[in-house]
Amino acid sequence: MTEPEQPPGRLPDRREPGDLPRWQRRGDTPLALAGRVLSSRFRALRDRFSRDFMRRTLRIGVSARIFHPEPGSTGLRSKNLQYLEESIAQWVMSRDVLVFMVPTVNTNGLLHPSNITLRHYARHLDGLVLQGGADVSPQTYSEVATRPEWGGDRARDLYELELLHEFVDAGKPVLGICRGCQLINVAFGGTLYQDVVTNIPEALAHVNDEYDAHKHAIVFAPGSTLGRLFPDQRRPVVNSIHHQAVKDLGRDIAIEAMSDPDGVIEAIRYQRADFVMGLQWHPEFHRAGGRELLDCTPILDEFLRAARETRF
Repeated sequence: MTEPEQPPGRLPDRREPGDLPRWQRRGDTPLALAGRVLSSRFRALRDRFSRDFMRRTLRIGVSARIFHPEPGSTGLRSKNLQYLEESIAQWVMSRDVLVFMVPTVNTNGLLHPSNITLRHYARHLDGLVLQGGADVSPQTYSEVATRPEWGGDRARDLYELELLHEFVDAGKPVLGICRGCQLINVAFGGTLYQDVVTNIPEALAHVNDEYDAHKHAIVFAPGSTLGRLFPDQRRPVVNSIHHQAVKDLGRDIAIEAMSDPDGVIEAIRYQRADFVMGLQWHPEFHRAGGRELLDCTPILDEFLRAARETRF
């Protein structure tokens, strides 16, 4: 009796009944095969997680500036407004990250009560930028304003202090700009000069009518993070838009930079965190201010590095 014809191009199947499939190893057991399948699935999941981990866009929160209602006004000026300055958002986004303004929260509000707290923002965002704006209230560091116009914004202080501590407790990086630098110092028990001209008569002018075009030189403190980021910068130039400044350092706060030659503190760092730093100048204005001003993108990159490493 002749064998059945095979389809063209196909070799005859020479296996005997009971032979193993060609893909199965000799001596294989169901347990060994299951182990290889699980190992392959694990490698695929690990590779996918690694790709997603590296590709997922960072989400950075920026504290809100607050406009308080003006008595007798109508329309928007009669409302509480919270807003984000465009330049700080664009500076952070220049590194292809998402920026979210973090609003104040009120769990006891009568109009729109919510269970959302600032802790939720700290948990779901990767880092925080404290933007500039109104003076820190002397009441926040247990002093009385020596002039009415230096009373600051106590409501914003309370909101940003809570926000700052929530991000620090969550292990997330924080970068404070101008007012944000001062707030970091106050948050850990430090104080401020209410007015540089009044309190330090021998100091340089740290603000004038030129606003963000006003500038001065700084020097980095020995062993500072900024000194390591800018090893070739001996006396860089930054803008200067502040009439208040850090006075007594808070707990575990170290000086990163000082103005030269008057020694007014220009940058600080909280030493018990991977990255909590305050800059008295406005890095977001530097590129528009010309090549003379310090390129602060290494500071932004270091902040975002810390955000990437602590985001999970």
